[in-house]
Amino acid sequence: MKLPIYMYGHPVLRATAEPVTEMTDELRTLVKDMYQAMYDSEGVGLAAPQIGRSIKLVVIDADPVSDTFPDCAGRKLTLINPEVEILDGDEVSRSEGCLSLPGISEAVPRVEHIRLSWLDEDMKPHTEEISGFLARIVQHECDHLQGKVFIDHLSGLRRQLIKGKLNRILTGRVPVDYPVRFAPSVKGRR
Repeated sequence: MKLPIYMYGHPVLRATAEPVTEMTDELRTLVKDMYQAMYDSEGVGLAAPQIGRSIKLVVIDADPVSDTFPDCAGRKLTLINPEVEILDGDEVSRSEGCLSLPGISEAVPRVEHIRLSWLDEDMKPHTEEISGFLARIVQHECDHLQGKVFIDHLSGLRRQLIKGKLNRILTGRVPVDYPVRFAPSVKGRR
């Protein structure tokens, strides 16, 4: 099933996601469909709110960026109820984009050393310290579970400078080559 990516402005992207309480056949299918939606849209991570489900579920396959970020080689994760603890280190600004905000990429400051706790698809717990660009991907996707998007980390001035791009998304006038769902207020394109 081709899942649409929900665009900036849709209320589901601002809701706090609910914990997953059990693994079901429906949830296993959703995980598979989320990976496919992520691959079809050429992303490296996708959170359930981005496909219209307000649950704490994230899929990541960081391998496509491993040429630039070796720490991402072979890293494919299904994160259920993930929790991120920021560890030591200075914030580093790197460019981030988002499938829900196509055509926008901005330098976002983040600490690149975290402790991640999560459940896998068998509901088994894991904890791992993660550094580098993979830590950035995890934080970006986990922000979606808290109703945040990467532009929330930008200064007011930077947000003002991208206002035109945001308005194009809000009004459904942004070119994308993957299935999308705009906010209910957008007429026509969905």
